[in-house]
Amino acid sequence: MTKKKQDKWTKASWRSFSAKQQPVWPDSNACEETLKKISQLPALVFAGESRSLGQDLAEVLEGRAFVLQAGECSEDYDRCHGPYIHNLLKVILQMSVIITYAGEKKVVKIGRIAGQYAKPRSSDTEKVGKLIIPSYRGDMVNSPDPSPEARVPDPRRMLEGYFRATATLNLVRAFTKGGYAALDQAHAWSEASVKSFPANPKYEELVRGIKKAIAFMDAIGIKNSNPDLNQVSLYTSHEALLLEYEEAMTRIDTTTGDWYDTSANMLWIGDRTRHPEGAHVEFMRGVCNPVGVKIGPSYVMDDIKKIAEKLNPDNIPGRLTMITRLGAEKINFLLPPLLREMKKEGFNIVWICDPMHGNTYINRHSQKTRKYKDILKEIINFWKIHQAEGTIAGGVHLELTGDNVTECTGGSLRVQDKDLRLNYQTNCDPRLNAEQAVELAFKLATIINPYLTRGV
Repeated sequence: MTKKKQDKWTKASWRSFSAKQQPVWPDSNACEETLKKISQLPALVFAGESRSLGQDLAEVLEGRAFVLQAGECSEDYDRCHGPYIHNLLKVILQMSVIITYAGEKKVVKIGRIAGQYAKPRSSDTEKVGKLIIPSYRGDMVNSPDPSPEARVPDPRRMLEGYFRATATLNLVRAFTKGGYAALDQAHAWSEASVKSFPANPKYEELVRGIKKAIAFMDAIGIKNSNPDLNQVSLYTSHEALLLEYEEAMTRIDTTTGDWYDTSANMLWIGDRTRHPEGAHVEFMRGVCNPVGVKIGPSYVMDDIKKIAEKLNPDNIPGRLTMITRLGAEKINFLLPPLLREMKKEGFNIVWICDPMHGNTYINRHSQKTRKYKDILKEIINFWKIHQAEGTIAGGVHLELTGDNVTECTGGSLRVQDKDLRLNYQTNCDPRLNAEQAVELAFKLATIINPYLTRGV
């Protein structure tokens, strides 16, 4: 890899580049006024937290940690309330405990939470009945209500998004630092979740092992008062799609003099906006947060190398994460050449599998859905390919909810296409429900450490 001197960056320099997937605000004055207000509001996260995440991701590069990045496809303003956030957080923590015990390594927990309010779309319009209306682009842009008036982009929704993110993050910090995430609470999920699964000795063995470990620590006097046991770190992340909002949230860290996007600890660039000469890459190259890049089946190798050079010219471990979303049927021939080329170039990259987006399809009922078996298949193939190529499979990137929705088919509960109508809630992409997510964590456990349940 060759390092190149890059042009001077400012947090507004992206405005001179082509910006894809940006809303056209009908009232430019309202937009300017809203952005000015946001730029004067306090940071949502702090530079030190984002640096800590970068250090954790550097451990993933060495195979000493695992990334669990999970949460909503697109957060809804009307779901910004305690029970909903609590349920989502509970599932992420449940999955983390399972994976930690099985993999015997630290789990870096990153939520798609407190800011995932904007979504790229494949079309500017959609058909609802006989109407052709603007596409829903996330609550930070317009409303999911299927009417022409509701779909008009409103810049004031960005300000509401800031305050919704603030409220969500406040509750997340209370849960993760206030004892709810204590290790001795882990038994609750085994009673609430595992009972939904058919009898499976592998699951039961894992549950017994986790409970035994907790009981052992209690017996030798390691109590819940130990901060290391009753507190966890949950980092926040979202797609850095609305560049005006991200610019308004970008501030200078007073301790280092570096620029950080304070809307989240980690930001990623989507597959539709990762153009090497585009505005999103230009903006993200200047902030010091850990940066992710989604890579879909249509990737061009030279473009990916250019993006890596621009986003991480000093090749800092933990700075750059690449999140592949290739599909269960395509990953076997699309991922190996990518890994080989990036390895040959010497790039320090955290590799994460997004098994959701490449496996989405429209069923015969005109519903967007995903099959659990395809999600699992892509994850398994992701691990096998990394083993074959001598690279590190760093983790997974999942869209899920803590509620009992019916949006993805399959799993132990055997959800079928005809069942999706029972509780199909998403305004965008289908998510794993709580049972499917925890079941997937058990599957991940055996993928990461197949010796754990061998012979059970």
